[in-house]
Amino acid sequence: MQRRYFSTASIASIASFLAISCITLAAAVAPLTAAAQERIGVLMLHGKNPGNNQDPNFSPLKATFERQGWLATVPDMPWSRSRYLDGGLDKAMAEIAGHIKGLRDQGATKIVIIGHSMGVPAGMAYAARGGDVDALVGLAPGHAPVGYYTQPWGKPVHDSINEARALVAAGKGDSRERFSDINQGRQQAVVTTAKDFLSYFDPTSDAEMSVTAPRIPAKVAVMTVIGEKDPLFKWIRGYYVDKLPANPKNKYLEVSGGHLDTPRVASDEIVAWIKTAVAP
Repeated sequence: MQRRYFSTASIASIASFLAISCITLAAAVAPLTAAAQERIGVLMLHGKNPGNNQDPNFSPLKATFERQGWLATVPDMPWSRSRYLDGGLDKAMAEIAGHIKGLRDQGATKIVIIGHSMGVPAGMAYAARGGDVDALVGLAPGHAPVGYYTQPWGKPVHDSINEARALVAAGKGDSRERFSDINQGRQQAVVTTAKDFLSYFDPTSDAEMSVTAPRIPAKVAVMTVIGEKDPLFKWIRGYYVDKLPANPKNKYLEVSGGHLDTPRVASDEIVAWIKTAVAP
């Protein structure tokens, strides 16, 4: 049998080639391994009364996300039809934290909060307060305390804000009273305490998107989607979008339709953006 001998230099070259090949293979596999270990958790925050977690315009997105292999939950929040208003904004923030912990406990490694209408300022407030979230999606943002207080159409709410402030100043902040709200042009009553009402309606509160937008951590990517027929369509960029900290993954998207059907119209774009926004 013929024997083949290799020189010391040849052996060194072979060893070097194998080492480089192993490093190259490891580098190629590492991103795939990291991606395989990531799991997205989505907290969906519905719009305010008469909205709730069964809203047919919003809740179907849960199944869309689950088909991606993501974890998703759409809880009934304190501003829903059956709870309006259940406690102040601080209570809502605590509930959001609890729902996110639930997603984490199920294995979520990345957290995305998706809000519709009133769910948008709630999600922004949570992020601005340093909450556990990697990305935000705002669909048809709604609830604008600054508008209620400064625009003629908001006079019923403006008057309620002043009334609530007077009650708090008089030491009656815990007194339950009847206040006014306007939702998509319709006036409705709110029975709650003056303190809790102000936590959602005072134009200087964390429920005001123009207040929280600059305070959202720059590392949190934000997508804003609004329909061409939405009441805030012409104003949303100057109102808060342009106040967000710079992030190359931020996205502003205009779609057809109005306030209620924005989640359905934009579903494909939402999924595509989330994959990019929280990519490892």
